[in-house]
Amino acid sequence: MRHLVVFVSVSLWLASSSQAQEVITGPEKGAMVPALKVFDATGTQKDKELDYATERAGKPTVYLLIDAEKFDRPMNRFMKTLDGVVANDFEGAYVVAVWLTSDPDKTKALLPRVQQSVQYEATALTLFPGAKEGPKGWGVNADAHLTAVVANKGKVAATFGYRSINETDVPKVKEALKKALKGN
Repeated sequence: MRHLVVFVSVSLWLASSSQAQEVITGPEKGAMVPALKVFDATGTQKDKELDYATERAGKPTVYLLIDAEKFDRPMNRFMKTLDGVVANDFEGAYVVAVWLTSDPDKTKALLPRVQQSVQYEATALTLFPGAKEGPKGWGVNADAHLTAVVANKGKVAATFGYRSINETDVPKVKEALKKALKGN
């Protein structure tokens, strides 16, 4: 009996800890990608404000909405690994990383330094200049440290929300992008 109680307790703890890392966040699968007006600090539209949803409407894109206060080394490893996968395995695809911040000036100064250090190849580092809660229509959950939205042809193909993230989370996003390109 004692072993059964321990087994059940450990099983419940493992189930709750794995679910605690994922958060429901982002626009619904199948929806049109909402407007995404950001300041591009490092990407193809560097030093410009633009709507990346319009800019990338017909192209495969992974949008990352990042709680600026939660950006850390493991999240950066996820982003760098994803950047490499997108650059090497998905022609025409791009990653748009959007910092959600309460200090836009500090973030504008930080992002070029991050780019200089990390050397992303297929990722624009941007910031949302509005409310820290994120752009209207994106449904960013305040509990998510990072929201990943996979899109193709202007439609949301998949969303992922994480409280904790690292490079081991890239395969799920890669698979979702692969499916999006196949039209599944």
